[in-house]
Amino acid sequence: MRRSALTDGLIAGAVGTTALNVATYLDMTVRARPASHSPQESAGRVADVAHLDLGSPQRAENRLSGLGALMGYGLGVAAAVGFAALTRGRRQPVLRAAALLGGGAMTLSDGTLTLLGVTDPRTWRRSDWLADLLPHLAYGLTAAATWNRLRPSTVTGG
Repeated sequence: MRRSALTDGLIAGAVGTTALNVATYLDMTVRARPASHSPQESAGRVADVAHLDLGSPQRAENRLSGLGALMGYGLGVAAAVGFAALTRGRRQPVLRAAALLGGGAMTLSDGTLTLLGVTDPRTWRRSDWLADLLPHLAYGLTAAATWNRLRPSTVTGG
């Protein structure tokens, strides 16, 4: 039984997001930089708009940390599912797929942060852009390789 392209996109997005997180944690380790609070801030803005009561301040902080991470996985999966739809389930040259997937995930992520008022990329320094670009490159390459591994080499009508 063959999986659907959207299922393969979901899998590729989850694998790519894991690679993005590993690259981010590696960067934090190598440069001794602190974790970003952007995911929690984004989750807080969404919770405010949705009028969600997250509990006491300590519970709310813990919930926002979890929600921020889950939102990141959601964006990573959404980017790859969108890619699956865009490509109509067809394998793609790895570099093209990596650019589309990594660029799409970065656009979704940074666009969401910008729309929610959490950050303004126009104010970022070169090091900020590199800290954002390199993990998304890891996402793109990993998601692309996973996508091509999961998809049949030729798609037939059915």
